[in-house]
Amino acid sequence: MDTLERSIKGRHSTRKFLSTPVPRSLVNEALALAQHAPSNSNIQPWRIVFASGAARDRLKEALLDVAKQETPRIPPLPESFRHYRSQLGLQVYGVGMGIAHDDKQSKDAAVLRNFEFFGAPLVGVICMHRDLGPPDALSVGMYVQTLLLALTERGLDTCVEVSVTGYPDVLRRELNIEPELLMLSGLAIGYADPAFPANELRIQRDPVEKSVTFFDD
Repeated sequence: MDTLERSIKGRHSTRKFLSTPVPRSLVNEALALAQHAPSNSNIQPWRIVFASGAARDRLKEALLDVAKQETPRIPPLPESFRHYRSQLGLQVYGVGMGIAHDDKQSKDAAVLRNFEFFGAPLVGVICMHRDLGPPDALSVGMYVQTLLLALTERGLDTCVEVSVTGYPDVLRRELNIEPELLMLSGLAIGYADPAFPANELRIQRDPVEKSVTFFDD
């Protein structure tokens, strides 16, 4: 239990990686563990396409090229939830990266690093079949969390990136992703750069009471 708690609390979004290669054996171990995640009717709807080396470099360059010209096609957050993104931005860009609120040039440069997967040596795209629905997306989420914890336990750092799926045509072309797959998120895997202050951030969570209700009588 102590190991599980350490992995849950130790997992966080890494926003700058070292170039140190990721041992495939560690990733394979984590993937094997993640296969034990629960899923609706045991469909196991998760699909991940990984890229490293030259394939990763081609994907990164293709994403950067389009990101410099077009805004990613990501569904907007409802108004009542946008304050979460604003608060996160203040912590990541302001506190973590020291970017002033009115420094648009530095902020834009930092945002573009999303499409480089923050320099991670191993990157992936998480998918599921387009004909599946919310229960199956929940299954994919449980799989991804299991994978993240297994990677954390093995000393690897990660970042889940919805932003890269804003360019689905690029991902599909560069990674040969089948047309029937819906792309849900990107995933960066590697070793965190300890000299990058934003990697030390631990984002505050809401209290349990805001999300959970018990009926006892």
